[in-house]
Amino acid sequence: MISLLRRGLLVMLAAALPLMANAAPGQSPHDIVTDTTTRLLADLEANKEKYKSNPTEFYEALNNIVGPVVDVDGVSRSIMTVKYSRNATPAQMQRFQENFKRSLIQFYGNALLEFKNEGITVGDAKQQSNGDNVSVPMTVRGANGAVYPVSYTLTNVKGEWKVRNVIINGINIGKLFRDQFADAMQRNGNNLDKTIDGWAGEVAKAKEKTDEKLNQ
Repeated sequence: MISLLRRGLLVMLAAALPLMANAAPGQSPHDIVTDTTTRLLADLEANKEKYKSNPTEFYEALNNIVGPVVDVDGVSRSIMTVKYSRNATPAQMQRFQENFKRSLIQFYGNALLEFKNEGITVGDAKQQSNGDNVSVPMTVRGANGAVYPVSYTLTNVKGEWKVRNVIINGINIGKLFRDQFADAMQRNGNNLDKTIDGWAGEVAKAKEKTDEKLNQ
């Protein structure tokens, strides 16, 4: 059985870790995933005790370490889908992006503070069938010796590779959030502002669903 901590860690690694990483121009997809992971784990090792006593400082560090490596606009529009994003104003899209990143950091950041690195391996990038995206596999080894697969999907945006989606242990995080957003819109009577403002609660629900699937 995967512990709650490890499940939270996997979701955090998959959904939030690349959301903010500072990629150097021209980096390959493999290097982006490798460098971001290495920097984050090194910072945690050096500052873990300080962060445990001051989680807010950790959230800020996480936001700084992990920088614009994701196609934030593309991810947000993918979660909303064309059905809802085409009617969203630029201000609404910006607010959704900010709420999305902030809620992920708050809900999953604490799991990383307890993470004991038993081994993370990043594989070679592979071209996907559509020709526009590549996938970069990662394996995360837990303290119990179990190995959990993670796969990042990256797309080329104006000459730079950026993360577009993640699959953890067979769970498509992008699809999970798309389904969650559509369900919230229905419950909120298609009120986009209400759904955006309540997105932190939807992330919490998505985390519960992911935990249940990973625990099966």
